[in-house]
Amino acid sequence: MLLQAGCHFGHLRRKWNPAMEPYIFMERNGIHIIDLHKTVVKIDEAAEVLKQIAKQGKKVLFVATKKQAKSIVAEKAASVNMPYVNERWPGGMLTNFPTIRKAVKKMATIDKLISDGTFSNLSKRELLQVTRQRAKLEKNLGSIVDLTRLPSALFVVDVMKENIAVKEAQRLGIPVFGIVDTNSNPNDIDYVIPANDDAKDSIDVILTACCQAIAEGLEERKAEKADEKAAAEQSEEAADAKPKRQRRARKEAADEAAPAAEEAAPAAEEAAPAAEEE
Repeated sequence: MLLQAGCHFGHLRRKWNPAMEPYIFMERNGIHIIDLHKTVVKIDEAAEVLKQIAKQGKKVLFVATKKQAKSIVAEKAASVNMPYVNERWPGGMLTNFPTIRKAVKKMATIDKLISDGTFSNLSKRELLQVTRQRAKLEKNLGSIVDLTRLPSALFVVDVMKENIAVKEAQRLGIPVFGIVDTNSNPNDIDYVIPANDDAKDSIDVILTACCQAIAEGLEERKAEKADEKAAAEQSEEAADAKPKRQRRARKEAADEAAPAAEEAAPAAEEAAPAAEEE
């Protein structure tokens, strides 16, 4: 599948980064060929870590602003309910996250003011300006509305193009997963996936594998929560049943003692007059 998707095609030899040498299989017609055996191993490693991140309920931010990757990243990230950036990377998005959150909240405020009729008295020009501002915010930040805190990991397509995002993640200690081509530096990436980062099919097949792992992690988290809920309900039922069992035991003991008390009553009545005569 990786071979059919063209994941093995690197860049021209004159554009290579020597740090990628361990991942290069050979050179053919002046083009480096990536070792797909190593690609498979690295995809499996990355997928397992991504699965554990999703299982813990944490977020992975996908980043791909290059033309051929935009739609693929948007589709795959949205399928597992993860945030993504496929337009221009807003500088300081991670290192200055509170400011980005203010911009996202501003978008929600504009929506609220439009819906409750507050903007109904504005002139057409003013309303147009507000609408354009809202559209701009939606284009750049609409895909990270649900990202209320810093992501636990970054997944980058083309680490050279997204070098600002990588540097911000490194500064904050956020692990970076990246599709790394032969012209890129893998030393800055925590989880390297050596592969062609220009071909649509290559990007698609790698993201599909990684997002599938994330989906499995989310399912396992959901199953664990369901088990915890069932266990909590059982413990509550057991706690409720305990007083009932105690009351039942007391009732049974009282019922067993009643016949003996009835038998003892006549004897006590006969003994009473004798005691009075004495």
